[in-house]
Amino acid sequence: MAQIKLQEMTKRFGDTVVLDRIDLTIDDGEFFTFVGPSGCGKSTLLGLIAGIDTPSVGRLYFDDNLVNDLPPRDRDVAMVFQSYALYPHMSVRDNLGFPLANRGVPKEKIAAEVNTLAATLGLQDLLTRKPKELSGGQRQRVALGRALIRHPRVFLMDEPLSNLDAQLRLEMRVELKHLHSDYRITTVYVTHDQEEAMTLSDRIAVLDRGRLQQCGTPEDLYRAPANRFVAGFIGSPPMNMFSGDLLQDGPLLPSTFARIDLRRVIVGIRPADITVYSREQAGAVLADIALLEPTGSDLWIVGVWKGQRIRGRAGAGTRFTVGDKAFFEINFDRLHVFDAASGDRIPRS
Repeated sequence: MAQIKLQEMTKRFGDTVVLDRIDLTIDDGEFFTFVGPSGCGKSTLLGLIAGIDTPSVGRLYFDDNLVNDLPPRDRDVAMVFQSYALYPHMSVRDNLGFPLANRGVPKEKIAAEVNTLAATLGLQDLLTRKPKELSGGQRQRVALGRALIRHPRVFLMDEPLSNLDAQLRLEMRVELKHLHSDYRITTVYVTHDQEEAMTLSDRIAVLDRGRLQQCGTPEDLYRAPANRFVAGFIGSPPMNMFSGDLLQDGPLLPSTFARIDLRRVIVGIRPADITVYSREQAGAVLADIALLEPTGSDLWIVGVWKGQRIRGRAGAGTRFTVGDKAFFEINFDRLHVFDAASGDRIPRS
């Protein structure tokens, strides 16, 4: 296992800055995830940690050892990609055992390691099959097993679940949780799926256009987003955002914001913190219903209020109709305020 430290990590391709001065530490044994939109630099960062690319500027440490010039084979890193990269002519048994065979490990030890890992991954009845005879989830388990059998110091995963259907993704999340709990290998995970990141991670780093926006626990990012970008990226459905001028006695702001200097702001509130009623509620805003989004356990309702869209939650089984009016009750204690110019979150006084 290893602690990973990135100091001033910068990557340029010509005049294009893909990563801009990334500073952070990934703890030994941690499940750490990079998230962000396509093109934000998360896969490039994974390549720098793996050693398949080199930084333009900056230093990378495994524990206290500088590894900038260390080739991939000497970093003791295992990597799993979204494509399974299995050897099609080999059986599951031989695919799993290949990294050990390549190192000259005795056959008896390889057999024992493969059998143990196959039992952990539920592959013991598939060891004689070829990859083409496996389902997508089974192939991904083989790919994970082939990486884990080496017991690497660092385990890197680049969108490993993106090729699976929705049900298999959920099942594999559980598998990954169990594997990390069992092996406690320092794991660096890359995904564009923020729900996947929230489910799996000890901590998450949010990237946008090559810059680190925030790093923290899933709870930190959800409850106290550092800026408007993080607030909008983390959480599903996404946060409601309303623009306006901050007034000391404005109707939408609790007294904890009363000492903030007057400025142009963006006010955010998560849909889960807005309850929708068909009957009038004290302090609720009245909006025209534009869209109904039933999910089974919840009914999300999108309304139009003062020309802006607002999304809230009603109890399942509640009856609403598009075109009707509804009352949106906002939990003001969960309100977020962002400076419109910088995008930074304005803390409560």
